[in-house]
Amino acid sequence: MGWRLHRWLYRLSGGRIGTRLGPWSTLLLVTRGRKSGEPRTVGLNYLTDDGRLVVVGSYAGEDRHPAWWLNLLADPRAEVQVGAARYSVTAREFEGPDRDRMWARVVDTDPSYAAYQDRTTRRIPVVVLERIADA
Repeated sequence: MGWRLHRWLYRLSGGRIGTRLGPWSTLLLVTRGRKSGEPRTVGLNYLTDDGRLVVVGSYAGEDRHPAWWLNLLADPRAEVQVGAARYSVTAREFEGPDRDRMWARVVDTDPSYAAYQDRTTRRIPVVVLERIADA
């Protein structure tokens, strides 16, 4: 319920309300539903890394991936709203040393993510959203 209200306020205010949640900045991610083909919007915490957006598919330590990540696996193209700015992105999962580096930043920002990883056997994805250049 809280994230639904957050998403609504974020959109209604044009990104003036809801851009911070504790130590995190927040964005709206719009993916295409892998089964329905319909747009699906979710509010996510994010970090930046060299101008790119980084989000985490923790799902609070559930044993399954969040729907938005499964949607991105099916189609890595998406749209984001960061504050008032809206643009297209493509998603990919960080791997190897880059993943380790970003995971350390995530846990440093919010130690509850370490607890989320302890709750599940799946590897929590750390996802980079890279802006697609305007055509």
